[in-house]
Amino acid sequence: ELGQTLERMAQTLRDQLPASRSGERGWVPPGTLPEPRPPDEADVVVVGGGVLGWSVAYWLKVLEGWRRRHGMRVLVVERDPTYSRASTVLSAGGIRQQFSLRENIQMSRFSASFLRNINEHLGVPKEPPIDIHFQPSGYLFLASPQDAAALETTVQFQREEGAQVTLLSPTQLKEKFPWINTEDVAVASYGLEDEGWFDPWTLLHAFRRKATYLGVQSCSGEVRAFVTSVNHMPPAPLSARIKYAHVYMPDSLEYQPVACAIVVNAAGAWAGKLLEADGLPRALCRPPLPIQPRKRYLFNWHCPNGPGLSCPFLIDTSGAYFRADGAAGNYLGGMSPPEVSPWGPLRSFTPLFFIRFTKFILFQEEEPDPSDLSVDHNYFQEQIWPRLARRVPAFESLRVRSSWAGYYDYNTFDQNGVLGPHPRLENMFLAAGFSGHGLQHAPAAGRAVAELVLKGRYETLDLRRLGWDRLVEGEPLEEHCVV
Repeated sequence: ELGQTLERMAQTLRDQLPASRSGERGWVPPGTLPEPRPPDEADVVVVGGGVLGWSVAYWLKVLEGWRRRHGMRVLVVERDPTYSRASTVLSAGGIRQQFSLRENIQMSRFSASFLRNINEHLGVPKEPPIDIHFQPSGYLFLASPQDAAALETTVQFQREEGAQVTLLSPTQLKEKFPWINTEDVAVASYGLEDEGWFDPWTLLHAFRRKATYLGVQSCSGEVRAFVTSVNHMPPAPLSARIKYAHVYMPDSLEYQPVACAIVVNAAGAWAGKLLEADGLPRALCRPPLPIQPRKRYLFNWHCPNGPGLSCPFLIDTSGAYFRADGAAGNYLGGMSPPEVSPWGPLRSFTPLFFIRFTKFILFQEEEPDPSDLSVDHNYFQEQIWPRLARRVPAFESLRVRSSWAGYYDYNTFDQNGVLGPHPRLENMFLAAGFSGHGLQHAPAAGRAVAELVLKGRYETLDLRRLGWDRLVEGEPLEEHCVV
């Protein structure tokens, strides 16, 4: 399955090259063709060409109206045109309805409908239909006795929001999935509809292709600096507007200033760093955007006697997770680093605000170094494999085939996305910080930001609680179903 995904990516890049004199498309070494330069001006500059950035760009063109004579000029800036380090294409590709926050459930439901009818939205005339290779096998959350009541309450809330989720007792769980060891499992929740996984690269390319068809421009480069309305004003302004974004060319000190009316920060794991760029008044960027790159490993293994076709996207009580990867005994999985406090049981009665304050300090050593995307193979052997083998006895005998690492745009404040206008940079909008669920929420989040830009309000979904205000007021939105 991984090989098929890489081949689709390679074929897409080949298809985007100009035809040779013989009419055949062939591989051109990187750097042979010049990258398009940024224009001198754009109405909207979207910083970040991942699935969220391209979703915003697509919805801006769709919602502005098909018959508008002079269309909005939208520019998407992506620093890694090969997407070799992109969070989108390095993810596990899951979509689920099982969240505990109303906004997350609503975005998942919107995105599921969008993906179900993807060719109506992203189909391009005279192009082949889009197949995202959706596997509707559902998510399966396992809960220990101490977490059972919380899971049952969450499932009731999910049902009230329209999600199709059922609860399974250990006996029912064993009957449905006989390969599971149900020891220490008190209850499980299983998604019956609009849950599973799909090919992230295909979705990204579909957004990009349709947005380009609608007139969106793109360029390869990195936004490192801005010019604002207060760069030559007295100190202590109350707000500012961005007038220019400086787009630096790849592997060069040269940059192109792009005059713009709106900037959308969809820079993913580097969204926080973008607000530290040269030219932005430091006093107006407080509090800082709490989004950091967090490295997460994914491992692909083969087990001929594994769960087989009945395998859902399983989230274990230990935090380890896995899903099937094709139909030949291959599986894909990983685990976020466990949060281990040196105070052990003291966490159970430490005040919440103190836990939140100390979490970054105390548990940072558990996090992999995000400076590169190297893989710690011992992490699978020592942390993940024992948990997998305990839950699925067949996994005691498996063979790791491949592994890679990708980035979460991790919101250290509450692990939820930050959407909407910046409180003091008047023409900057945010779309980042989804902490692992940005791919599945991209269709909904992109439309939401486009509605704010064009109409000044949310119309499809009310996502005001995901705005910047909660960061200023210190009131996190708790999401209990974090993977």
